[in-house]
Amino acid sequence: MSEHIQIITTTESKEDAEKIARVLIGKRLAACTQIIGPIKSVYRWKGETVEAEEWLCLIKTRSELYEPVEKEILEIHPYEVPEILAMPISAGYVRYLRWVDENTEV
Repeated sequence: MSEHIQIITTTESKEDAEKIARVLIGKRLAACTQIIGPIKSVYRWKGETVEAEEWLCLIKTRSELYEPVEKEILEIHPYEVPEILAMPISAGYVRYLRWVDENTEV
């Protein structure tokens, strides 16, 4: 497993995205969370096609912190089934990855 990951989640409001970012950074579970939006999402939910405006969070952290990050997101997130996906970082600028390490705690 990669030592570093990027976790993504989407929220229905900028305020929810900012709250997730502040909590994760404040608890040193993430070194950085970028918020992009609004974006348009089209998805199936309970048998219907839904179109929604959402905000995308890109969360940089270490792989061993995935579970506590997921737990924090679930406590804040308003969705019944939020998108929470982690992708390994297979390569990156060594000084940036060191910075991620220095700004997160295990």
